[in-house]
Amino acid sequence: MRNKIIDLITDSIKELDRETVSRILEIPPQEDMGDFAFPCFQLSKIFRKAPNIIAQEVAEKIKKTDFVSKTAAMGPYVNFFIDRTMFVSEMLKQVSVDNYGSSEIGCGKTICIDYSSPNVAKNFHVGHLRTTLIGNSIYRIYKKLGYRVERINHLGDWGTQFGKLIVAYKKWGSKEAVEQNGISELMKIYVKFHEEAEKDDTLNDEARAWFVKMEQGDEEALSIWEWFKDISLIEYKRIYELLDVDFDSYAGESFYRDKTSAVVDELKKKGMLKESEGAFIVDLEKYDMTPCLIMKKDGSSIYATRDLAAIFYRKKTYDFEKCIYVTGMEQKLHFAQVFKVVELMGYEWAKTDLIHVPYGLVSLEGGKLSTRSGNIIYAEDILRESVSKIKEVINDKNPDLQDKEEVAKMVGIGAIIFNDLYNQRIKDVTFSWDKIHSFDGETGPYVQYTYARAASVLRKTGITDVPEEIDSSLLTDEASVSLLKELIRFPEVVETAAERLEPSVVARFVMSVAQAFNHFYHENQCNVEDEKLKRARVKLVIIAKKAIKDGLDLLGMKCPEQM
Repeated sequence: MRNKIIDLITDSIKELDRETVSRILEIPPQEDMGDFAFPCFQLSKIFRKAPNIIAQEVAEKIKKTDFVSKTAAMGPYVNFFIDRTMFVSEMLKQVSVDNYGSSEIGCGKTICIDYSSPNVAKNFHVGHLRTTLIGNSIYRIYKKLGYRVERINHLGDWGTQFGKLIVAYKKWGSKEAVEQNGISELMKIYVKFHEEAEKDDTLNDEARAWFVKMEQGDEEALSIWEWFKDISLIEYKRIYELLDVDFDSYAGESFYRDKTSAVVDELKKKGMLKESEGAFIVDLEKYDMTPCLIMKKDGSSIYATRDLAAIFYRKKTYDFEKCIYVTGMEQKLHFAQVFKVVELMGYEWAKTDLIHVPYGLVSLEGGKLSTRSGNIIYAEDILRESVSKIKEVINDKNPDLQDKEEVAKMVGIGAIIFNDLYNQRIKDVTFSWDKIHSFDGETGPYVQYTYARAASVLRKTGITDVPEEIDSSLLTDEASVSLLKELIRFPEVVETAAERLEPSVVARFVMSVAQAFNHFYHENQCNVEDEKLKRARVKLVIIAKKAIKDGLDLLGMKCPEQM
């Protein structure tokens, strides 16, 4: 329909080309203003007349067609009213496709997404939850577009912090306590280390010495480190199972420790390394950045070196179209430095293929998260509490509901996911249980309840097969057309979300569909005696239900058939 309107305008105004018309053609904000609006501001220079006069003249020149019921000048705009029956018929053809919203634009191309990446031996807190949810959604969006996506969990399993943890374990820990309490015991002694190191700085020297031992392959140091890593992964995988998240690679920082020397050698060869106070850096002052530290003065590598090694390994292994890093805003400088170093090494693809996707902070009742002080909000606690609270609501409102446990899990975890992904990722997220769990307003439970409502409508009608041939004229009411107008946007929404690396685009689309469906539901009874009308409305319910499910799937959420 849009293309047909563009043709109508360019046929009437020879001075305009299709590209210009396509760029400025709008969809009016209100139903009574038609389906498309063409602004005439740009034409005032060509015709030397006021835009409203031009709009009047253009409206009169537009040819009469079977698909436009009315053309009207409204101020400086020419507004087009599409024939409702034809409009509905065209939209239904589009949205009825089995894999609606999918695309093959990524066919043959690989995207690497580096996300979640918790630090081994530290609890998985809600900060890690954000990167996991955002990264998982971006993975699903790109997969929908036909890309091969490599999900990489770049575990923080190497670095001086392990030297600190080994010191802490030897001084204040025990094998029995770690085996009994797992990661919480490791966190306890890690916090203890920082408290004691403030009084005795020699502890930091001991920690550095232990990390050098790890880098040099010391058997005792590595066996303790491997033990800490195994304990941590048990907890992380339990949380990933709750979220229905998986990865193709758990290759963390330690995987690249034998690959950093090649990077250092190349930097030396290209004359990029400078000595600074015994350490080696790449000077980035010319680019308004602090130096990128490549090697510490004790000869040990640093995370920037390991990130550089990871980039080259991934490029060689996956030949990625894009390598996307989903981390907090505080790492913006780090990735800017690392990407710039790759570019200065002569790899032009660094400018376009390496992308940092930052996000805002998470808080509960206004408290910022901290790993060292012990003031940590654990992700698993948040998730399980959310499920528990939804279970209470179900027991109160619908105690006889089948599969209560599974429904509570879908809705409780879905509420957390939707709350996180609904707003732009760069914005801070605050947990407010009353808001998150509300079944009214812009929440996950509201959308999931809408899906369950659609499922209930279909059960009541008794229609099990998707109606093929229907009378489109029976869906020309305002509520039906408004719902179709939302549904028709899905392919564009998926592509926009991928382009912007922004799951909120999908979340807001799903919310719009849910709101439009509820308006349709209140305006149009589906289980009516008129069989033709019933089949027409049921078809629209089926399409809307599937769009909600597919949209929520892109966010990593599931849909209960009953609530």
